[in-house]
Amino acid sequence: MPERNKIYFYYKKNNKLESIIQSLFKRTQQNNFTIVEEANDADIIVSIGGEGTFLQAVRKTGFRQDCLYTGITYAEEAGLYCDFNLENFDKMLYTIEHEELEIRRFPVINVEVNGNTLFHCLNEVSIRSTIIKTIVIDVFIDDKYFETFRGDGLVVATPTGSTGYNKSTNGAVIDPLLPCFQVSELASINNNRYRTLGSSFVLNQNRKLSLRILQDGNDYPIIGLDNEAYSIQNIKSINVRLSDKLIKTVKLKNNSFWDRVKRTFL
Repeated sequence: MPERNKIYFYYKKNNKLESIIQSLFKRTQQNNFTIVEEANDADIIVSIGGEGTFLQAVRKTGFRQDCLYTGITYAEEAGLYCDFNLENFDKMLYTIEHEELEIRRFPVINVEVNGNTLFHCLNEVSIRSTIIKTIVIDVFIDDKYFETFRGDGLVVATPTGSTGYNKSTNGAVIDPLLPCFQVSELASINNNRYRTLGSSFVLNQNRKLSLRILQDGNDYPIIGLDNEAYSIQNIKSINVRLSDKLIKTVKLKNNSFWDRVKRTFL
């Protein structure tokens, strides 16, 4: 019997998937694992779907620190969070039950909105204008003024999130072993009045990033937390720090972060 044996499956229910899920459930129980109905009762949380489903599984189960997460894709598709697919599901169970586990740890950022609402993000937080007008943001590092941004918005990404939205804005891909987070611009305006760095920049784990939104009619920007959008009224400030939380996942041997980056993009 494996030390961790209570599994919670997170997936979007649909009729086409149900027969596959029932097969997975049967094989899970045949391998001495117990399937639980509530995520809080599990010590292993398995998402079935793509990268987005994995992000949702972590978010909906509260970024738990006392369990392992693992992701399963539907087919042999590249995944930066998901090491397994439906075809090698039994290999995942065997790895957990019989082999010395290799654990990967993903960093998380804390996002504080208006000084009182705290969120966690595994991938990134983004702030974007919701109207046909640029958004103006004063950027502070450790409470010291750095620049005034004017454009479509900003993306603040974790190292693992650096391969997502951040990369599409020409941000750098960051090794997740580096405790840091990255800030990237979305269509910045640079002229005599507004001048920004014009490139992504990386802050280490002890830095605090503060974004203060100019109240000029763009008071209802969209806050993107991983793959969920939140419309919070009258946003004035956003503070971002690297969290002490680390999301632990089961890792396949010889499948490093850079192996997955190569497989996905090259």
